[in-house]
Amino acid sequence: MDPSANTPQFLRRANLRAVLEVLRSTSSVTGTDLIEATGLTRATVIAVCDDLVARGWAREADSPRAEGQKGRPARRFEFNENAGYVLGLDVGIATIRVLVADLAGTVVGGAEAQFPRHGGQPDARRRILTDAVDRALEDAGITSAEVFCVGTGVAAQVTGDGVVVPGQPMAPMFDLGLQREFGEVRGWPMLVENDAKLAALAERWRGVGAGEKNLAVILAGERLGSGIIDAGRLLHGARGGTGAMGGLELVEGVGNEDGIAKLARLWGSAALKEGHDGRIRDLVGPKTNRASARYVFEAAADGDPVAQEILDRIARRMARVLALVSSFFDPRLIVIGGAVAASAEALLPAMTRELAGYVAEPPRLAVSNMGKLLVPTGALRLALDYVEEHLLELVPQVRRAMPRGRFPGEGN
Repeated sequence: MDPSANTPQFLRRANLRAVLEVLRSTSSVTGTDLIEATGLTRATVIAVCDDLVARGWAREADSPRAEGQKGRPARRFEFNENAGYVLGLDVGIATIRVLVADLAGTVVGGAEAQFPRHGGQPDARRRILTDAVDRALEDAGITSAEVFCVGTGVAAQVTGDGVVVPGQPMAPMFDLGLQREFGEVRGWPMLVENDAKLAALAERWRGVGAGEKNLAVILAGERLGSGIIDAGRLLHGARGGTGAMGGLELVEGVGNEDGIAKLARLWGSAALKEGHDGRIRDLVGPKTNRASARYVFEAAADGDPVAQEILDRIARRMARVLALVSSFFDPRLIVIGGAVAASAEALLPAMTRELAGYVAEPPRLAVSNMGKLLVPTGALRLALDYVEEHLLELVPQVRRAMPRGRFPGEGN
């Protein structure tokens, strides 16, 4: 038994954490509510609440007076979600997206920026990224001192300790010196995770997989990657390789990691080069044989038989990928996410039908409704998990409540 377990300091921290957990899980509570929830005495509860208010983690809420009530109403307390903030970053090859959230997970600001064509040099990418972060802070109306943690998603294999595995072709694109920029200069804990794994965290937190304990999320835009949650736990493996799709070259009928958007673009362009003059040609125009994925999906929706055949081929190919994920990890739900998610709805019937031919009890299939905010939302969840684990070690910046912001391009 830990000899420190009965020391006054240990008990005090245990009481603080017990009350904080209750405050974080509800809107506002009275001392009596906290006594019932924690089993602590009234004197201890009131002392802990006063301590949390003084620290900035809690605040007193208005106590409505019942009609005919005499004397002072019971004191009410609530968690101060503005005690600090977290950042969620999605660092892609072409785009950086930043979200800012309070400690309740409410997004209060954000920013987006484009990297130079073909990625650009590390110094230029770092400047663009840090500028986007500063604009997100300004949009949220907060300072660097109020940020507790930064979660960052990258399209690379990352170990469970948050280290980008060296030797990957795209790894240099994400080696931007951010640990020094954010960790040493600004004092922010910097957490790094694979983007598909963050997508899984986001879907389980706020997406179509909310609350699901056995979930797989597949980012299926340009390249395939998956995040796996098993029994409520995000899986990594020895070197972060759980869910990686590098072995698809061994799967008959698949052959590589190409995603839905890339396949639609490649096969649509090939059809144009072969002389297809249907709806894809109408959308693309006469001067190019390069078809975008969007045009292929639009042409299929308009009844173009070639485009429909392309989508059928993609669905049959994806069903083999889903069967592999189902066989290895046995999820109840597989969510298709990434830039192509909105269009992938059209593939669900064929993928579901094909998957049933490979798996005796196939999982349910769905497409993500989180759009471009999928990965940065997962990065927020990663940062919030860190804050919740280290709550009593952090120092809140006490400030007045502020109006809610919004992510640029999103509705209020």
